[in-house]
Amino acid sequence: MGKSKGARVTITLECQCDNISKPTKRKKGTFRYTSSKNRRNTPNRIELKKFCPPCNCHATFKEIK
Repeated sequence: MGKSKGARVTITLECQCDNISKPTKRKKGTFRYTSSKNRRNTPNRIELKKFCPPCNCHATFKEIK
C-alpha cells in the first residue's frame, strides 16, 4: 500500500467573475481549476488570481467545497 498524503487535500477553485458583461467569442460558463493545499498551514478557504478563459483575463478564484 502507498503512503497517505497526510495534511494535503485536493481543492477546487472556481471563478468569481462576471463573464456575461464582456462580449467575447469564448465559451460562457464557470471555469474551475484543481489544486492542493496543506490543511494545517491554511485552514481557511484560499483565493488565488488565475487566468479565466471565458473572461479572457486574470480573475479571483475562490475555493469551493
